[in-house]
Amino acid sequence: MKANIEEKIKNKIILITGGTGSFGAIVVRELLTLSPKKIIIFSRDEKKQDDMRNIYNNSLLKFVIGDVRDKESVDKIVRGVDYIFHAAALKQVPVCEFFPMEAVKTNIFGMQNIINASLHHQVKRVTILSTDKAVYPINTMGMTKALMEKIMIAESKNYLAENGNMSTIFSGVRYGNVLYSRGSVLPYFISQIKQNRKLSVTHFGMTRFLLSLSDAVDLVFYALTRGENGHIYIRKSPACTIEVLAKAVCKIFKHKQGYEEVGVRAGEKMHETLVSREERFRAKDEGNYYNVPPESQGLDYNKYLLRGEKLNAETSEPYTSENTERLNVNQTIQLLLTLPEIQKELSK
Repeated sequence: MKANIEEKIKNKIILITGGTGSFGAIVVRELLTLSPKKIIIFSRDEKKQDDMRNIYNNSLLKFVIGDVRDKESVDKIVRGVDYIFHAAALKQVPVCEFFPMEAVKTNIFGMQNIINASLHHQVKRVTILSTDKAVYPINTMGMTKALMEKIMIAESKNYLAENGNMSTIFSGVRYGNVLYSRGSVLPYFISQIKQNRKLSVTHFGMTRFLLSLSDAVDLVFYALTRGENGHIYIRKSPACTIEVLAKAVCKIFKHKQGYEEVGVRAGEKMHETLVSREERFRAKDEGNYYNVPPESQGLDYNKYLLRGEKLNAETSEPYTSENTERLNVNQTIQLLLTLPEIQKELSK
């Protein structure tokens, strides 16, 4: 796949919305090895942009202050772009619960602005980043991300129906808990260790998928090179209970204070789902990945309203953090020790 990625990226202009986040930081590092013409970092955080500019100090990077909510700034920055990685989002569950309309503006209206500008300027490919919380959503963040996916799929159908071909290919990726990403539990555990406090575990039996940032980037590149219009791609991932994760962190850092159960927060699930039962009926197993096509291509409403398909519901189950490969403490320790962030903390 490396050769395919290099062929796709070479001499291309790439836009990363929300490019100063955890995903942006690592995907830029990978993109710079693939000879792009330019990488545009589009975000509204001037401090993070300045930090990133100083870290990379590379003339191929162009930093632009702007907001995906603002269609004029989006339209201006998309002009001339070949590929877009749409990572801009409000992602923290409690924040979105308290400010749901802010999540709507960024996660939904921002998506529509990216789509409109991409079609207008004939961007070759747009890859959107979604989350396991978009499947059977119970919180605002998941609901807005689910609608983001639906908007992408619906727009791809609309454009195909009107034009018969597609100048812009829209596809998406969906992944679970990215280890050591901003706002995730690992940095929080590390901060508690530094304060010599017990680690706060919401529920001992709660499970979460475990995905490294590098695997998340591999998934996005997979969608970029193979992505079909309106399809969503999911990387298969192991999981563990939050208690196992806490035990692993305590062992790695020899944290004697241990951990304690503090209760499930509002908007949290016991187990996350990456592929719903309904999606599994049509999902294609591609080895390390699931490829979930839309329900249909085009706008034949009869396929939705009048005609159905006979399915055996007993033969399919959702792909969840409860039924995927479950890691024990030692296996989780081995995974965590591969993370550069953990290695850096251990070397201090």
